[in-house]
Amino acid sequence: MELHEGSLFWPGTVKDDRPFGEKEPDGRVYGAAVIGGGMSGAISAAVLSGEGLDVALIDGRAIGAGSTSANTGLLQYSNDIMLHELADQIGWEKAVRFYRGCAEAMDGLGQLAEKMDLDSSYISRSSLYYASREDDREKVRCEYEALRKNGFRADYWDEPEIGHRFPFQKPCAIVTHGDAEVNPLAYCRGAARLAERRGADIFEETKVAGLARVEGLIQIRTGRGTILAERVVLATGYSHTLLADHSVKNLNRTFAIATEPVNDLSFWHDHMMIWETKRPYLYARTTADNRIIIGGLDQETVSMPQSIERIREKGIRLESALAGLFPDLDVDVSHIWTAVFGESDDNLPMIGRHPEEKDVYYLLGLGGNGTVYSMMGAGVIADLMRGKESLLSDIVDPAGRARFWRMADREE
Repeated sequence: MELHEGSLFWPGTVKDDRPFGEKEPDGRVYGAAVIGGGMSGAISAAVLSGEGLDVALIDGRAIGAGSTSANTGLLQYSNDIMLHELADQIGWEKAVRFYRGCAEAMDGLGQLAEKMDLDSSYISRSSLYYASREDDREKVRCEYEALRKNGFRADYWDEPEIGHRFPFQKPCAIVTHGDAEVNPLAYCRGAARLAERRGADIFEETKVAGLARVEGLIQIRTGRGTILAERVVLATGYSHTLLADHSVKNLNRTFAIATEPVNDLSFWHDHMMIWETKRPYLYARTTADNRIIIGGLDQETVSMPQSIERIREKGIRLESALAGLFPDLDVDVSHIWTAVFGESDDNLPMIGRHPEEKDVYYLLGLGGNGTVYSMMGAGVIADLMRGKESLLSDIVDPAGRARFWRMADREE
């Protein structure tokens, strides 16, 4: 599956041309092998190697070259499903516990960024989540009260308050604090570099052909040879998921543009990240070099547009949406792209043990908050590997949420 198309912004910003260790598989037995070198896999490798495990990180592409390179880099503890909506689905206790897990993951992402040698432009930001229409006012107010009641950092802005700070007016908004913007490709590669510094072996351009049990170990067959591990983490994102039917029930396509640097962004209050209640929603942010990134116009299809002209049409619509928010803004678009993203039916990530295979774990950060779920998942899996049940396991466990099968037993 092609995960993105068009002119990606982030690859031209990352100053990390040095290849990862070009080690060949040599029969070494790893404490954990992480399959998937996107955000989920790189963060997991950094966390597990920090726990003292011998780690192998394996990907069929270059590290971060899949969906991560098309990510727009908005990091928030709030989710596509609001807290009060999630409570209707799984109950208040679990919903609040999950949201707190997201807030803790945000803290963890910031701490991990500080340990990296590669600058990921990780900057703490607040987010403006506005009601797209008058009918959403009650929903936004209800969500604000749910967040405040349960100790989350949030403010409520009415229409005059929004208009005082931005050149647009909306019925109302929630402002959440403790969020962040990031260069996702730099963060992913920085996490992999950190894992490498902690002793992990990185196998880029190494396609996995299959898994099998061999004398109590897990054998990972690749085009470059065989890798053996005591445990395996499957962090394959929106690509094919090993040992399961495709756990991502809803594959969609999103579109984004990046502008040339803007001389003066003083009209953009506190460089807040912006999103809205409408579905599919628009999302927007600024960058460290004063560009604007805006995305949305999601489609329920994974097929690539027939031509670059179709992508440009979406880019024009996004540019128009940006002008609707900031009518006096005059920008030139530098990059336009489209990418696949996936969601689960219940709007939750799939993190935890394979229901039938010992020492096989899934870290699938599905949805619009995948980087936060990646950090959350790395912690959950680290706990499980230590024999400790995570406080989030009962919420994000993949058991019962997809069809799984066992790997072959081999006598070798």
